Amino acid sequence: MARALDGAPVVHLDDVASHDELFAWEGRLLAEVIEPLAHGRTARCPVYDWHARRFGPPRPLPPAPVILIEGVGAGRRALRPHLAHLLWMELTREAAWARGRSRDGEEQREFWDGWVEAELRHFGEDPSRPHADLLVRQLSMGYEFAPGPRVTVGPDQDVTLGEGS
Repeated sequence: MARALDGAPVVHLDDVASHDELFAWEGRLLAEVIEPLAHGRTARCPVYDWHARRFGPPRPLPPAPVILIEGVGAGRRALRPHLAHLLWMELTREAAWARGRSRDGEEQREFWDGWVEAELRHFGEDPSRPHADLLVRQLSMGYEFAPGPRVTVGPDQDVTLGEGS
């Protein structure tokens, strides 16, 4: 997607999260990345080293016409007011977890045991899929896109700045 958008920069939430903050990183992302970019300033994107278990030096992220934020939690309630569009990758939990375990190897096995529980809790408390503009499904060659279920604001839902009056 970044290539199709003329090399749009990508913020990987794996760089923002940490062993101690699997999902409690939204304040850091808002303060260090989204707020500076919203004001036309260069952001300082955190970079977490999952093997060393610590943050390295942040990487500069200059403002751009489009910036992609990818990863589990990108569609969370606190971020939605700042998103132009939310895309949801249609993939079973088990398939996603298998991909992650395969990517990270045996060294991160203990991490994955905790991740599964944390991810289930996160989406139970703050689901993203109902707010997706587009649903994306990977095919053997390429991707398929379908309209998302995007929930409109109603009396039983949260209203957040940026989603209308």
